[in-house]
Amino acid sequence: MVLYEVTVDVVPDRADDFERYMRQAHIPAILATGCFRRIRLARASANRFRTWYEAERQEDLDVYLREHTTAMRADFQAHFPQGATAFREVWTELQSWP
Repeated sequence: MVLYEVTVDVVPDRADDFERYMRQAHIPAILATGCFRRIRLARASANRFRTWYEAERQEDLDVYLREHTTAMRADFQAHFPQGATAFREVWTELQSWP
């Protein structure tokens, strides 16, 4: 499994808007691409969020990055032109335990 992880720091007065956008629009749109088998959203503090996008294989993530990120990032930028800073990392699962 490959995890595409995105952490976003949002200015406090936009945090509720950000969470609503992620739940109602952004995550459902990404899930609809078929590139990920599961997506999780978490909140670390009032204005720090993390999303994990789980791909079955590296090839699935590559398709997402090649064919979908431009549109997804443009939509995100249209909703949050300022006040949201994203950090992205790709993780490869080595092992998991029950």
